[in-house]
Amino acid sequence: MPAQRRIDLVLESVKRLQRIGATANLLNLLQKQRPADLAQIFSEISEKDRRDAFTLLVDRYSRLAMEALSELGPEEGASLIADRSVEEAVRLLEELPSDDAAALIDHLPGTLSSQVLDYLKHKDVGGVQELLEYAEQTAGRIMNPNVFALSEDLTAGEAIAELQKNKDVEMVFYLYAVDARRHLVGVVSLRRLLLVSPETPLKRIMTTDMLSMRVDADQEEVAQVVASYNLLAMPVVDEEHKLVGVITVDDVIDVIKDEATEDIYRLAGVAGDEHVFTPPREALRKRLPWLAINLGTAVLAASVVSLFQDTIKEVVALAIFMPVVAGMGGNAATQTLTVTVRGIALGELTWGNSRKALVKEVLVGLGNGLILGFIAAGVAWVMEGDPVLGLILGLALVLNMVVAATAGTLIPIVLRALKVDPALASSVFITTLTDVFGFLVFLGLGAAFLDYLRVAV
Repeated sequence: MPAQRRIDLVLESVKRLQRIGATANLLNLLQKQRPADLAQIFSEISEKDRRDAFTLLVDRYSRLAMEALSELGPEEGASLIADRSVEEAVRLLEELPSDDAAALIDHLPGTLSSQVLDYLKHKDVGGVQELLEYAEQTAGRIMNPNVFALSEDLTAGEAIAELQKNKDVEMVFYLYAVDARRHLVGVVSLRRLLLVSPETPLKRIMTTDMLSMRVDADQEEVAQVVASYNLLAMPVVDEEHKLVGVITVDDVIDVIKDEATEDIYRLAGVAGDEHVFTPPREALRKRLPWLAINLGTAVLAASVVSLFQDTIKEVVALAIFMPVVAGMGGNAATQTLTVTVRGIALGELTWGNSRKALVKEVLVGLGNGLILGFIAAGVAWVMEGDPVLGLILGLALVLNMVVAATAGTLIPIVLRALKVDPALASSVFITTLTDVFGFLVFLGLGAAFLDYLRVAV
């Protein structure tokens, strides 16, 4: 049975069991699910039912419940433990790895978050407090500080024995070798370790030319490097190159998903942390500012149209085709912008190779403009019986498509150079530019050829 179909069936069963109050059967059903599946189920039931299901599960299977909470996401997950006592919240958070616990603590209400951190400090629970001291969206914030490291002076047999003693180590893909001061000096794959004789020193089989990330590196940069080199884990070092943690591939997948979601949302002027079930008031607060900015840019475009009121009065057909020029320019710019922002996010597009990208997009814009402009000119000619109007519309489309391609490429690159998120600000500038330029060139050409249009009218 397909995975999604199975989850849908479980979801229906959960809703039915909650409706009839069959808590024992509900608990039995929930405890058989994987954490990721539970997270999806929790996200698709009402807030009250979600809270009831979580409470039922956490009382008997706290680790499974907290793993599901971690998969659900820090904002939604934190809301399910926000009404618990400090002691209870700490007990539940200790079920998770330090990086996942830190993400949840960061989204708890301010007072509870501070109390939990104080409690953890007094309990001498390492890891979480240190992670929260790093800036958000950095390697230090998402790493697991409980990294398995070995002395470079050990042999392969001694390394295997150490590994067997530490059964709780998370995802040992690579074994990191450190010196006496815990500086990262090498890495050994688990496969290599098992294939050599037990007497072989780690120094002979470890790789010293390896990739690592500073704790202050951006999480997006970490994700790019892991994806580019097909790594399963990335060691994290401090400013002295001491090994302080590791970022595993499952964390990188979460980063890629979050960054992609954030970019898509920002291209549409939506906050990156909004989701389908965000409360209406909060969604309104997050969306309204950008819509207000868009209203301002729309007024700017309208002011350009107002300059040509007399021309439009003379040839009303111009008003019919104005949306065609602006709309096609906006759509073309959005296509270029999407490709450009993705290229920047993946590290494919830099200031150095931007000229090549610009030339390519301008040629694409010119080609699209010529083909679509020719079609639009024919449509306008047939509709209004005016070949001059068709010529004006076609020429305006060509020019606006080229401008759209140029703006969609250059504006994100310039914004990135100015340390401004291109996904957040590009769409506002580009929409304004294509609307204003489209109206200006179309109506300007109409005014310039007004005498010829009058003959046709």
